[in-house]
Order: sequence, then structure tokens, then C-alpha cells
Amino acid sequence: MKKTLAVLILSVQVLSAQNIAQKLDKATKDLMDSSGAVSSSLSFYVTDENGTFIYEYQGNKGLSTASTQKIFTAGAALETLGNNYTYKTTAGYSGSLSAGILNGDFIISSNGDPTLGSWRYEAYKPESFKKELIKTLKSSGIEKISGNLVIDDSYFDHQTVPGGWPWDDLGNYYGAGVWGINWRENQFDINITGTEFKGFSYPLENVKWLNDLKAGGSSDQSLIFTAPHSEVALINGTLPAGKTVTVSGAVPNPPLQLGKEVQQWLKESGIELTGKVTTSSQLELEGKVIPGAPKNVILTYQSPTLDKIIYWFLRKSVNLYGEALIKTLGKEKNGNSSFKNGVAYLKEFWKSKGINPNMINFADGSGLSPQNYVAAKAEVQALLYAKKQPWFDAYYDGFPVQDGIKMKSGTMRDTKSFAGYHTSKDGKKYVFSIIINNYQGSGSTELQKILNVLK
Repeated sequence: MKKTLAVLILSVQVLSAQNIAQKLDKATKDLMDSSGAVSSSLSFYVTDENGTFIYEYQGNKGLSTASTQKIFTAGAALETLGNNYTYKTTAGYSGSLSAGILNGDFIISSNGDPTLGSWRYEAYKPESFKKELIKTLKSSGIEKISGNLVIDDSYFDHQTVPGGWPWDDLGNYYGAGVWGINWRENQFDINITGTEFKGFSYPLENVKWLNDLKAGGSSDQSLIFTAPHSEVALINGTLPAGKTVTVSGAVPNPPLQLGKEVQQWLKESGIELTGKVTTSSQLELEGKVIPGAPKNVILTYQSPTLDKIIYWFLRKSVNLYGEALIKTLGKEKNGNSSFKNGVAYLKEFWKSKGINPNMINFADGSGLSPQNYVAAKAEVQALLYAKKQPWFDAYYDGFPVQDGIKMKSGTMRDTKSFAGYHTSKDGKKYVFSIIINNYQGSGSTELQKILNVLK
């Protein structure tokens, strides 16, 4: 009797899976037969929570992913670095301290903390770092700094953005580069009415603007162009006439920006700085000696733990975090912070977990590069691997809920993707990835119609 019941249950499960597969196949082929998909490519793969195959449509086909690429970076970082990994920013000095006078340079250094001064964490906002820094200076008895204020950005190499990022993206907040010292997520905001600048979220240092904005349309269609270390920024495109819009851009020199703000903090606190504000990169350009991290450390400021960083990385798709993690993985594992080295580590990590390396052609850690090519099957394999790991709760928690489904999305010109986990009304648990390239229409709407079959 028990054997008969088990066979009956198995038969029902098989029929149910077949029924879902048939519905997914119809919805997928309806999309691919539509006029908007005449030159599109689609990769789709679905399993149950145990990895049992349910359906695929060109599941092995590598496509540009956009931000679902982040699921690979997040998993590798959590396993390699650990949930409780923290970045550290230190402050200290060279030379000697006597009678309140620091005869040397005051140096702020970091190992690439992408959260320093971020508004996302209540205890780590710019005001928190300012308070800790000034309190430490006062308690150390420093009243005057006779040398320079040096922001040491030398922990990572000089390349701040991955090769392959479109020029249209670099000056916008989501295209902010990664430095040895990052500040306020390397982002600034401008309030603009029509085409006129009304104010910045904070004073932007050493930047002159070329303004090609036009008034028109009903939404923000502007683009900011800045390059690392550049002192010239361009903004063009259109903004609605007569309406104040906040446009966010990428800071061209975050270490210098932090240095100028610290200089102001010192002045407000009555601490005299007789030297200048500089960075290790600037000293290198001038052919001068780079002091490196401070030998006499008076403050160590730790970031939020990695699990909290991963939460925002996935939940709000923060590209800066992904590239910081890529550089950190390369530096921690191989002593080389280049993007090329970090991306190679990421690929080797997932290859070691059983994913065919031909299905994971990574170009960065965030998915912003259109040169990322990944198959839907590989994304599902990564999601299934994560589900079995002790760090899964931190990973899963970061996935947003969209249209009633727990999934990471990716959006880029001519690219739309979703990858995640879903429990249907009848309790069946699915793991899926779907990616479409070059669809002429609302890729998000059409892909969600297909995923609705899993509900």
C-alpha cells in the first residue's frame, strides 16, 4: 500500500512538472514569436529547489546579463571573505607629536571601504566619521598639523573603472569608480530647474562644468560625463521645463573630495593645518615620496559587516559595491587588485563549484559592462549552490521582491534579466533565471508574464 501511494505521489509530481513545463514553453515561444523579439536572444532555465530540471529555452546560451551578474559576485564574496568581514579606514600621522604640534603629515588611509560616508547605514554617515575623527584628534592632543593632510588612496591600483564600461555611464552615479579611498559612495547630487543648476548636495571640489542641457520632455533624460581625476564635467540631454529635478553623478576624485571636507572639519574644530591637502596619487604625479598608511595610528574606523553590505548591493543594485568586492577578492586572494585579476578569481571560484567556465564570461563584478556574457543555466547553478551554504540567509535577504517574486533584476539598454527563487501557491519551490537581449519593447513586462506561470 505504501509503495502504491509513493508511486502515486511521484506520478502526480511528474505530471505537475510536465504541466508547468508546457505552460512555460507556450509563454516563452509566444514571446519569441512576437514582432518585438524578431532579432532577440533569450536564455531561460528553471529547476525545483533541489536542482531537478523543469524547463529551459536555450539555457546554455551566454547573453549580456546586466545586474543579475551580481548574484555571482555576492556569493563568492560571502564565501571567500565571510559574513563578518569588515573594511578598515585608519587615521594617523608621520613624524612626531610634541606640545600639541604634529611635526609631520596627517594621513587617512583605507583598504577600499565602499561604505565610508554612505547614507545607507545609520551609524556610518559622513557625520559619524567626522565625529569620530575630530574626537580622536582632540583626545590625542593635536592642535596643529605642520605638514600636509594626505589621503592615501594607494591600496588599490590606479584603474578605477573596469574596461568595457560605456562612456555614457561613467559620469553618472551608477558608473562611479572604485578607489583605495571611497567617500559618500563617490556620488553627488545636483538640483536643476530646467537647465539651471540650483545647488549641490555638498560642494564639489575642483570641478568646472560644461552645460549642454536642453529643456524638454516629461522625465529626466540627462547624462553626466566625468572621468577619473578630471577637473571638467559635462552634462547634456533634456530635463522637464519649469521643474526641479535631482540628478546624481560620479565624483571624479573621491580621495581629494574627502580631503577637502576633512580640511574644513579641522578648521571648524580649531585645529590648524599649515600644509596642503593632497592624495597619494597626486604625490606620485608630482614625483614626490608617497607616505603610505600612517605608522602612528590613532583611529581605526570599521565598515558595516559584509552581510549588511551584500544586502544593499543586491537590494539596491549598487555597482560601486560590486567593483569594490572584485578588487578586494583579487587583493585578498592573489595580492593583486586589478579588475582583470579579480574577475579571473570570480570565474575560477564558480568553475570550482561545477559551473562550465564557457557559460560565465565575466567582465566586471556588477553587470554594468555589456561585455558580460552568462547563460541562464549558470545563474541557476549559482543560486542552487548558494542555497546550500551557511551564508545563504544573508544572500537571500538581499534579493528584492518584485511582482510577488523574490528575485534580482537586471536592466540595461536592450537587456533585461531576472534570477531568483519563488514558492508557488501550491507550495512548489522554483529556482530560475531568464535573460533577454535586443528585445524591442518592454522586456520587463514580457519576462514577468512568463514568470507568472510559476505562481
